[in-house]
Amino acid sequence: MTQEKFTQRPSRLVEKKLQEKLPRREFLKGMIAATGVAAAVSLGTKDAGASALSDFFKSAFFQKHYKEMTPDEKKVVLARLEKETRERYGVEVKIGDPPPLDGVEFAYFLNLQKCIGCRRCVYACVAENNQSRDPQIQYIKVLEMPEGSLDVDEGEIFYDHEKVPQPGKFYMPVQCHQCSDPPCTKVCPVEATWKEPDGIVVIDYDWCIGCRYCEAACPYEARRFNFTEPQIPKDEINPNQSYLSNRIRPRGVMEKCTFCLHRTREGRYPACLEACPTGSRKFGNLLDPKSEVRAILETKRVFVLKEDLKTHPHFYYFFG
Repeated sequence: MTQEKFTQRPSRLVEKKLQEKLPRREFLKGMIAATGVAAAVSLGTKDAGASALSDFFKSAFFQKHYKEMTPDEKKVVLARLEKETRERYGVEVKIGDPPPLDGVEFAYFLNLQKCIGCRRCVYACVAENNQSRDPQIQYIKVLEMPEGSLDVDEGEIFYDHEKVPQPGKFYMPVQCHQCSDPPCTKVCPVEATWKEPDGIVVIDYDWCIGCRYCEAACPYEARRFNFTEPQIPKDEINPNQSYLSNRIRPRGVMEKCTFCLHRTREGRYPACLEACPTGSRKFGNLLDPKSEVRAILETKRVFVLKEDLKTHPHFYYFFG
């Protein structure tokens, strides 16, 4: 199989993105009508059909957009999701909803001189964020790059050495860059993805319709589409979950890194940072003048990937 180059994206798909928003509510109405009729026909009685329709209205299908819901409405949704997870996986989980913190703009910095390409960050991310194991979904790509080049098209994703780092190579992890001006949110026809006040771009998995426009729009190839039901061993499920980050996603929606917002909004580091054996990863509040990330920005040689696109990422690379 020919490996697709990192930057070869179906940009024309994005350019042809819907000029008008999809009438999601009308779409839902159509689905509801079709489902109600089908239920009535299959059950054979008017009462049975009405009962099925009543259940349908109570289901997640009629859930209001999460960012528009009241706190009480959100509690109902979270309780329902916890119940569904318990019934499906046999695991008790707690699904929270930590809000963005005031006066915080998260930023991630990666020291290219220290990263050794061991990919521990990749697998820590998989475990922390309840990503499917079969097929495995990974939010972080680690590119093996030839020394002297910053052309990501020259990077090798599928390297498999017994030892890293390899002579003449350096390593560039790539994940969601949490852009200040994110192309992915602009192309979503149902506004299922947006940027939070702390700089984190999130997805409402219950609102996503899986059209994949955001995947095509992302210049960093940081979004993943789950084609199948997530497969996660029961004893590997992380029970500490959040609605907008690491809860187990339904099939057919987009996924991505969220800077582990269920951790970072509670004062912890992302899982990938804690797993890094070399200290190449740094994370913090860019608005705090005393923070480590602020010091790096002011004193090191810092750059962002594909700066010419002017997406203004919150993910930075540096040397030194």
